[in-house]
Amino acid sequence: MSTTKAQQKAVAKYENKVYDKTLLRLPKGQLGSIKVHAEKRGESVNGFINRSIIETMERDNEKADPKEPTQATEK
Repeated sequence: MSTTKAQQKAVAKYENKVYDKTLLRLPKGQLGSIKVHAEKRGESVNGFINRSIIETMERDNEKADPKEPTQATEK
C-alpha cells in the first residue's frame, strides 16, 4: 500500500517542525562500516551518529572546562 500525497505532506510538515537536518558526506565505503558497527550495537545509523556527536561534545567540554582551583578557607 502506497502513501497518499496528503500523508507525505503531513510527515514532511512534522519532520520540519521536530527535526533539524544536515547532510553528512563520508568517504566512499565508510557508510557501510558505520552501518555494520551501529547494527552490532542495536542502533540505527542516525542513532549512532547522534550518540557519537553527543559523547564527543561532552568529552571535549570536560577537557575545555578545567576544574576551578580549590580556595583555602580563612581561619
